[in-house]
Amino acid sequence: MIGRVLTLFDPLVRLLLLAILLASLMPVTGEGRMVARGVSDGAIFVLFLLNGLRLPRADVFRGMRNLRFLLPLVLWVFGAMGLAGWAVFALADNVLPASVALGFIFLGVLPSTVQSATAYTSLAGGNVANSVVAAATLNILGVFVSAPIIIWLSSAGMAQANPGIDLSTLERIGMILLLPFVIGQVLQGRFGKLVADNRKLVSWADRIAIGIAVYVAFSGAVEQGIWTRIDLASWGILLGLVGAMLAFGFSGAWGLGGLLRLDRPDRTAFLFAGAQKSIAMGAPLAAILFPPEVAGLVLLPLLLYHLIQLVISAPLANRFNPPQAR
Repeated sequence: MIGRVLTLFDPLVRLLLLAILLASLMPVTGEGRMVARGVSDGAIFVLFLLNGLRLPRADVFRGMRNLRFLLPLVLWVFGAMGLAGWAVFALADNVLPASVALGFIFLGVLPSTVQSATAYTSLAGGNVANSVVAAATLNILGVFVSAPIIIWLSSAGMAQANPGIDLSTLERIGMILLLPFVIGQVLQGRFGKLVADNRKLVSWADRIAIGIAVYVAFSGAVEQGIWTRIDLASWGILLGLVGAMLAFGFSGAWGLGGLLRLDRPDRTAFLFAGAQKSIAMGAPLAAILFPPEVAGLVLLPLLLYHLIQLVISAPLANRFNPPQAR
């Protein structure tokens, strides 16, 4: 029965649930935490190296020229959703642990997904080319935009939620996220085809790197007593606030696409790229920005958002483009 239920979820979601279960039963603590964090950093380095190898530069440059589509999307994903995260943080700060509340700002300023946004755009009959390029471009921008915004917001008048990150953290981001991506882009001509020919293996390497980051982060949260610090009522509040973020993200992205008078395929691509948030960027970034005992709590809103966004997106895609119309 449990196995049948699990098959309904995306493989990444299943891996994340497994990472959370392992962290809850066998959290890495003490001296082992430093070793585990080193392994996590190495896996994240490989993740972004692979991203650099497989993302064609021509696609990024072509997407950046479509400013009518891309510029409002950037403003929505990092600006409007970031402000929504800040507003939810203000509501949650007195009822949830400070690090969990901070997670809503973190959630708000993350870029969109690449794989699932593109997949659901395709299922809904949207503009897949725009979706691929937009999501990829947003994730590149996220390395430069998401981290500075979260650092600024967590230190500007929010001392009670400030986890101790500062601008020196940008050096670590550069070494673990940006440097491998640049190396991948430089070596793309030589190794890009190898990566393209082994997509399944590369996809699992991605998932494992994300799972390791979540396991290390959640281990810290377990050590800090996540299952006792957050009671049943607080879980209900957390789910309600994540639901509010989801409603704002999906309805706002669809509405803005209408105001921009995008045609239906472009508006559909705008919806999924604008409303979904990337655990593939969020988990590694949290592992770099925050110590493990903070990162696991900060990731909670994103983990819930990521799971529910996949549940919501499937029926939406079918409604926009019923199976008999495909």
